[in-house]
Amino acid sequence: MTSGVGALWSHRNSLRILVRRDLAVKYQQSALGYLWSLIEPLGMGAIYWFVFGVLYSRDTNRHLGEAAGSYPLFLITGIFAWMWTSSALSEATNALTGQSRLITTMNVPRQVFPIGRVVGRFAEYAAGLPILAGIAIWYTSQGKIEPGWSLLALPLAVLVQGTLLIGLALLLSACNVLMRDVERFMRLVIRVLFYATPIIYPLSLVRDSGLPGWLKWGYELNPLVGIFQLHHAVWYPDEFPAARMLATTVGISLLLLVAGWWSFRRLEPAVLKEL
Repeated sequence: MTSGVGALWSHRNSLRILVRRDLAVKYQQSALGYLWSLIEPLGMGAIYWFVFGVLYSRDTNRHLGEAAGSYPLFLITGIFAWMWTSSALSEATNALTGQSRLITTMNVPRQVFPIGRVVGRFAEYAAGLPILAGIAIWYTSQGKIEPGWSLLALPLAVLVQGTLLIGLALLLSACNVLMRDVERFMRLVIRVLFYATPIIYPLSLVRDSGLPGWLKWGYELNPLVGIFQLHHAVWYPDEFPAARMLATTVGISLLLLVAGWWSFRRLEPAVLKEL
């Protein structure tokens, strides 16, 4: 794995070129271009705000506590991070099958193709950070949030989420070449994960629910739970995950990175033969 990382680093310019090409191709036929990476999550945020912030505001406010007055910021923070997750997993799954000609002709480590999809979607996420900052500044001026040291949770959240996504991207992209059902299966998994992760609702809603204890324990084993708690903790320090959850999240993310990298290298000969 160390030699593989070294080879990937030596071809970082190729990775940069692939990311720029993917972004250019994705938006070249669009009049609004990169603005779509902002319009979509903002539109989703408006819909969920209407449902949970207006129609079911009583239940939402009871579980959000002090964050209730700034629920739109809570919502947008989760949705922006989720768009990075869902887009990266969806596009990384077919990163090899959709670029077979490039893969068989370019002399670069094949890992750059699924990793490039994760990096490209991160660029779209980063483009939305000024909007999050603007909303947070407005709520701070209203006295509804008081961010401080908790801002340091953002780089930690990005680092852990990037680690998890790269590991999953490597694993899924290789498996999808050998078994095309993986792509269809991931569509279902991504839909389930959206509601099985505290993105549009606080984690306390699950903990205070009547679910069996074993189910709550299994729910918190999902590394995305700890990652989205870190994202929300940027503006709401009380949402910062406990030490056990944070250790579990980081540990599972690192484990999936190693497993994804190892699986990709082991499956690479079969993948190239199939392509």
